[in-house]
Amino acid sequence: MPESPLDVVTPDGVMATRVFRPDETSRLPLVVFYMDAFGVRDALAGMARRLADDGYLVALPDLFYRAAPVAPFDVATTFGNPPERDRIMKLIRGLAPAAVMRDTEALFEQIGRDALVDATAVRTVGYCMGGGHALRAAGTFANRVVAAASYHGGHLATDAPDSPHLVASHARGRLYIGYAEQDHSFPEEQRARLEAALTSAGVRYSIERYQARHGFAIPDHAVYDEAAAARHWETLLALFRAAH
Repeated sequence: MPESPLDVVTPDGVMATRVFRPDETSRLPLVVFYMDAFGVRDALAGMARRLADDGYLVALPDLFYRAAPVAPFDVATTFGNPPERDRIMKLIRGLAPAAVMRDTEALFEQIGRDALVDATAVRTVGYCMGGGHALRAAGTFANRVVAAASYHGGHLATDAPDSPHLVASHARGRLYIGYAEQDHSFPEEQRARLEAALTSAGVRYSIERYQARHGFAIPDHAVYDEAAAARHWETLLALFRAAH
């Protein structure tokens, strides 16, 4: 499968992006894959390849490029190691949602110049912290994003003025939210607030609880759950295939 680097020029610098496409030369719909807090790495690249195999051009941007170079995190030990926990939390807190949307717009503009990419009917997907960005993109670029999915996304319905549930209320594409039953970052009150906002706005969405823990879909997480991950692939591919 062809894989290539792409340096996306944004208002804040150059965002390194890994691009995956299947072994075909037809025009492909664009998928933007929003990383989790551990950053772009082999586990996410493998997931991006699987998506590309289904007939998409998948862009996996490094959202932490403003702080580059960022030393890799050990997924298994980071949150149990105080200095590493502080380092990753500083990156997470420093990533403003508005900046990610600017990055997304720059990605659309640059990758859309490729005649073999359809950047007019975009799909987005995000995991953990990336889940909120995938949903925000659906509302921010409502005329372009035809489907968006969040898996074990955290803080999806907060009091912040740019909370994902508020921005996603402007979406015109279909949304899917898969959440973990054991997830302190997405408690029951947030689920209820998210559903109420999307329902009130007339957004087409599905929300599903997984009997798993936060991080269940990503293979290098200690809480990876094979059955839940399989269900995640089933719902994600169905969502994207049905979108237009």
